[in-house]
Amino acid sequence: MSAKPQTSIADREFERILFIRLSALGDVVQSIALLNAMRKRYPHARIDWLVKPSPAKIVELLPSVSNVLVYGANHTEVPQYNWDGVKHYIRLLRDSSFRRLLASLRATRYDLVVDVQGQMRTGIVTAVTGAPVRLGFERARRESKADPAAVQAEGTVKRAWKGAREGSWMAYTHHVPVEMNNAHAVDGYLRFGQLLGFDTSHADFSFPIADDVDAEIARRLSEESGAAAVRPIIISPGGLWETKRWHSQGFTAVARHFINKGHHVILIGSGEEAEVCAEIVAAAPGAHNWAGRTTLTQLAAIIRRASLCLTNDSGPMHMAVALERPVVSIFGPSDPVWAGPYRRQRAILQADLACSPCRIRHVPKCPHDHACMRQVTPQSVIERMEALLAGEVSGPSVTCEAGP
Repeated sequence: MSAKPQTSIADREFERILFIRLSALGDVVQSIALLNAMRKRYPHARIDWLVKPSPAKIVELLPSVSNVLVYGANHTEVPQYNWDGVKHYIRLLRDSSFRRLLASLRATRYDLVVDVQGQMRTGIVTAVTGAPVRLGFERARRESKADPAAVQAEGTVKRAWKGAREGSWMAYTHHVPVEMNNAHAVDGYLRFGQLLGFDTSHADFSFPIADDVDAEIARRLSEESGAAAVRPIIISPGGLWETKRWHSQGFTAVARHFINKGHHVILIGSGEEAEVCAEIVAAAPGAHNWAGRTTLTQLAAIIRRASLCLTNDSGPMHMAVALERPVVSIFGPSDPVWAGPYRRQRAILQADLACSPCRIRHVPKCPHDHACMRQVTPQSVIERMEALLAGEVSGPSVTCEAGP
């Protein structure tokens, strides 16, 4: 199924647009670039965003969005992957509020739906709207095991962005082509703009933070540090997959180094990550644990005030990029070419292993004892962070020396 010629919709003026990106936080933040470009192209259109509850607070900050529509507000955040969506939809359809949401989407009579999620659940919603123009990625491509460059050690396969999944492509009237192996997610999203006929040469992730939220963060920082304008080093040890998470001993060593040099160090994360942050803080006296103590908008505000952020592949990493803060990010099972900090290749640290990235999500399933993260040394992280703080560009663009 190939995309229709761009000229078929490039000159169309749309008045009612539904934008769909449900989750996760990092993906939602990266999608802002396309949303802001769409607002410039359609300055007077109604543009609604359908999103899951957890990242909705960020979407609510966007002046480009007319209405924030919350998907499954009374339900859990699962499923994340695959055909569990069938059971998920059955549960949702028993909820009268969700049925009202679907009825409202249908009644709004959108003339354009842009689904950048590309899963069965979003494909169903897209079809339900009845919009005459429905955009999504083309059908998922199979991985090519015949390509020697794609085959890694121990039979693992380097995966690529596969396009629309779980049959969602059948809901679309127009299909956006996807790159294999070498496309960043943001560039994939911006391909929608090429089909719609507007400029996508500049990725604008910007979003405002309310003055009162910023003032509250400034007050907390001042009370904690005793300084009115402190620029903390932010450490975010969390990640959606357990395999994405660098070891706590490494974060502890980094925190100790910068505390000893007089920096104010703050650990951030969700309530679920508060325990590991507390473990790091206990082993690095002088660090501060803010995990589980901020709203999502407050999290954005503290990141915006950072002198430097250290993260895994996670939502806070993408927030740091959107808020134009320096960031160092540690990668292992996920591919920085696709999911790394956008156009910040030298912010990435990754052990030079043939099996990385593998996209294995659970440590017990890794046949190499999580080597990709174990072999990123604290010293290599510290050196990269020091170089960024000094305003230097140092080190290789993607790989770092593996430790013993």
